[in-house]
Formats: sequence, structure tokens, C-alpha cells
Amino acid sequence: MSEQIHHLLAALTDAWNAGDAAAYADLFTEDADYVTFFGHHSEGRRAIEEGHRALFEGPLRGSRLASPASGEGGAKIRPLGPGVALVVVTGGSALAGGAPDPSRDSIMTLTAVSDGGRWRFASFHNTRISAP
Repeated sequence: MSEQIHHLLAALTDAWNAGDAAAYADLFTEDADYVTFFGHHSEGRRAIEEGHRALFEGPLRGSRLASPASGEGGAKIRPLGPGVALVVVTGGSALAGGAPDPSRDSIMTLTAVSDGGRWRFASFHNTRISAP
């Protein structure tokens, strides 16, 4: 399970870095819930794809993610039952042509599920890391 989820996290980063909204959304279940750091809630793979297409063609064109699996402490993967795991991971990003910006560092909580023999994310919640 752990190896498949690490591959899923790497695929998430690769799709983002390629600016490929369809490939990014395909890593989520059909009915996935996706909550951004500012509280926007997308419901379903189609909404995730549409939202990311607008981002990749607009304000986040050329942005880059650091691999979440290599974030501080790596990915914490906790099985919750057969074919279901909680994933907590940190990651950072850089806008096009820029250096990684620590103010953009986030912690993400995801639910990974085995979906017909393939692992996908059923939920994603992103929160900016900041001092209390």
C-alpha cells in the first residue's frame, strides 16, 4: 500500500508540474472532495479538472511543486482499513520562474483508496503552514 501511495503522490506532483489538469484530476476518485488552502471546495473529478485547468492556464501557469513525498518528515501513511489510508504530507511550491517560497508551504491531508485495483485520492485538504 505504501509504495502505491508514494507513486500516487509523485504522479500528483508530475501532473501539476506538467500543467496537465486532466492527468491531475485523474488521480482523484469520481466523487472526490478537494479543499484548497483558502477554503474553496471542489466536488468531483470534473470540478477538480476544470478548476485546475483554469489555474494552469492562468495564475499558476508554469508553477512547480516540490515532491510532497520528500517534504519534511516525508509522507505519513496510516492504513484505516482494507484499501483505505490516511495520508499527511508537507510540500512547497514556486511560481513560474521563481524560487520555492516558504510562505507557500502547505500541509495536506488526503484519503487514498483502492479504486478498482488502482489507488486514487478520495479527499484532499490543503492548509498553509504558519506560526500560531
